[in-house]
Amino acid sequence: MASLRDIKNRISSTTKMKQITKAMEMVSASKLNKAEQNTKNFVPYSEKIEEVVGSIANGSTDAQHPMLQKRDVKKTGYVVITSDRGLAGAYNSSVLRNVFRTIKERHNSSDEYTVIAIGRIGYEFFKKRNMPIAKSIIGVADQPDFADIKELASETVQMFTDEEIDELNIYYNHYVSVISQEVTSKKILPITDIEGKAGTSGSQYEYEPDQEQILKVLLPQYAESLIYGALLDGKASEHAARRTAMSSASDNAEDIIDDLSLSYNRARQAAITQEITEIIGGVAALE
Repeated sequence: MASLRDIKNRISSTTKMKQITKAMEMVSASKLNKAEQNTKNFVPYSEKIEEVVGSIANGSTDAQHPMLQKRDVKKTGYVVITSDRGLAGAYNSSVLRNVFRTIKERHNSSDEYTVIAIGRIGYEFFKKRNMPIAKSIIGVADQPDFADIKELASETVQMFTDEEIDELNIYYNHYVSVISQEVTSKKILPITDIEGKAGTSGSQYEYEPDQEQILKVLLPQYAESLIYGALLDGKASEHAARRTAMSSASDNAEDIIDDLSLSYNRARQAAITQEITEIIGGVAALE
């Protein structure tokens, strides 16, 4: 049986751990509020650029762009969004498990795919397994600006334009609520689901100089915005997952402290009882 000192030391260390997890929970809650707002603020821009691109793509038979055209898929690109730090429950493992399973099911050779990793956890996961990583970025801010990933997003889209890859998919955690995040996959390129999204607001546009020139500018920006929007969504999910994980850790620490306190009180009472018994025995021996 553990001594009183051992139990007391465990209670002290668990209490300190609880203070740390509680503080981390509060920090994550604060970051989550701002991340949610960032995601909501990005929606109007995303919807408007999608509407304009859809209007041009569906309203003109002359406007053509490689990003709108399907081609035989010889190599697929996977943009995978994870975090740089752990302690976020199943946030990283869920998306990595999903991507890994998909790659193994679809591809027989590493020449048939490549990975664009956003986040240290994902980068180290694929590197450890010797899976091809075309590009990566580590140390993305908790509240990222587009400038933080502009170069990566632009180069990734350019890989499709240069036919280095024939299809680009993105995997990330979609934020549903504080306690719910869903692993989500989307095809970014080629853009094939733009039909039916034009003119949803009833707006009429006049294009200058012409629709094809505007598509050349807008389509890369649209594809890049999809990556950035997924990153904002993923960051909100990360903070929510970490908040939930730290809340659970704090609750578990409280349960452990209660159990240890009960064991401490029992051991202390047993020690006191033993001392009383020894005193009584000593007095009886002297009589």
